Amino acid sequence: MMMPFKLTDNDTLVFLDQRRLPWEEKYVTCGTAEEVAQAIREMVVRGAPAIGIAAALGLYLGVKDYRGDEEGFFSLLEEKKGLLAATRPTAVNLFWALNRMEIVARGSALPVEKLKRRLRAEAIRIWEEDVEANRRMGLLGASLFSKPCRVLTHCNAGALATGGYGTALGVIRALHERGLVELVLVDETRPLLQGARLTAWELNREGIPHRLITDNMAGHFMAKSMVDAVIVGADRIAANGDVANKIGTFPLAVLAHRHGIPFYVAAPLSTLDLSLPSGGEIPIEERGEEEVTTLAGKRICPEGTSVYNPAFDVTPGELVTAIITERGVARFPYSASLKNLAEGRS
Repeated sequence: MMMPFKLTDNDTLVFLDQRRLPWEEKYVTCGTAEEVAQAIREMVVRGAPAIGIAAALGLYLGVKDYRGDEEGFFSLLEEKKGLLAATRPTAVNLFWALNRMEIVARGSALPVEKLKRRLRAEAIRIWEEDVEANRRMGLLGASLFSKPCRVLTHCNAGALATGGYGTALGVIRALHERGLVELVLVDETRPLLQGARLTAWELNREGIPHRLITDNMAGHFMAKSMVDAVIVGADRIAANGDVANKIGTFPLAVLAHRHGIPFYVAAPLSTLDLSLPSGGEIPIEERGEEEVTTLAGKRICPEGTSVYNPAFDVTPGELVTAIITERGVARFPYSASLKNLAEGRS
């Protein structure tokens, strides 16, 4: 299974450049927090869990060469944390991972050199926990199915978007391991085609049967009874179960609701933001016009045409059949079930 990045023995972070897939497997090497921040901002690495892990590792890279006193160390830590936190506003895993790293640093009564090693270990622990959480989500999600199914997914929530294995695609992987995947319909996911370029690439490598469709075909296949379930990931989930995910997710949920098709969200607990009562408070990232006005480097609309380019939309919790986490499956009303899972209760 392809990993989105690796940490070398001499402490450089090597990213598989997801902008180049599926045409070539090219790698970007980062040795500083600034370089990691650029890789996140420019979507060399993307996907909420992967961004969080990359940010944690980037924070370590930002302080690993510091040689001064404790006061200066924490000042530098805050500076690098702010740099990384400013890269992308919607995926809450980014802020969760950075906050966790800072809490560990401030709670460790260690000299600076040992503190740096402690931060390195914590970043790797965040990575390892994510992979394990994905595998547990896969098993829990697969348990919701009892016969071979045709699944529709949107964007890329696979190994490339996480520390490995995947969230939504992790559920699909677990289903495939049980012989329960008849077909995966893969939305192309405009404007950056993460479904066509990345999800199809992952499924193809693992021999999971799939067909690529354009984003505006989903309703057709649902009406033809060719979709048994929709499974997507998430970048932030509010306390009431409203889900921010890649733009185009909301209309899929509406279509699934209209056709009586289960709509599942798979996401680790680190994607929950219980401080926000609803999805209306989730910041939605607006990205550059060139992502919409060009395709494969060529302009596809007249010069002077302006566009909107929100990277995410918000799906109301009442349209979500269940939210699959590593600790259990939450169902409506989510204000109670998500809080119980976050607090360690079934």
